[in-house]
Amino acid sequence: MSVYKEVFKRTEIKYLLSEEQLNGLMPCLETIARVDEYGLTRINNIYFDTPDYRLAKISMDKPLYKEKLRLRTYGPTGDDSDSFIEIKKKFAGIVYKRRISGRYSDTYSYLTQPGVSEKCFDPTQISKEICEFIKLYGGLKPAMCICYDRIAMAGLWDEGFRVTFDSNIAWYTGYMDLRHPMSGQKLLKDGQYLMEIKVNNAMPMGLARKLSELAIFPVSFSKYGSGYADMKKRSESLCLI
Repeated sequence: MSVYKEVFKRTEIKYLLSEEQLNGLMPCLETIARVDEYGLTRINNIYFDTPDYRLAKISMDKPLYKEKLRLRTYGPTGDDSDSFIEIKKKFAGIVYKRRISGRYSDTYSYLTQPGVSEKCFDPTQISKEICEFIKLYGGLKPAMCICYDRIAMAGLWDEGFRVTFDSNIAWYTGYMDLRHPMSGQKLLKDGQYLMEIKVNNAMPMGLARKLSELAIFPVSFSKYGSGYADMKKRSESLCLI
């Protein structure tokens, strides 16, 4: 196992920003946070779902509780790349994320091979929880890849405070293996960013005031749910031709 943090519990608030709003907000953010050591990072995900997209449909309904399973890598992906099998759950606005790590070739094979629900990836408690998730939903398979560019900022004094900016968010359902990335369908307009403010406690008051001043307001936005909605819309359009 790696040294990466395996368990997260925090509030995540999402916003859609224009480039002008981002430029107006950054001077305020730079007084309380700084860009982390990774800089601009490409994040790659495979979301797993049932054949009838049960998890995506639940996400679109914006329930009080929802959960998802994904395989994630950072940057160019090969057999030996660090990868993460993640369960992400959200209940009453609080996000809980639990994950295990391993070589990409191992995690990918584990999640896509027949009989995956019959054995756990490793002997840890988190791995057992992931195994139970797979058993619960049954028939999980790679359903969608979603990739994007991210810049992350970490709090100068509060290590639980983080802000991320995602751009170039795109989905695809072709050859779903992160070792062979494909171009996809964009989910945001050009010059638009998805910002997530992640806090363990309360948001800094100065930041809250600046968001209001710039007319930056919270939105409900699920990357996987939005990708599924776009896929469904495009499929229905093709059926009408």
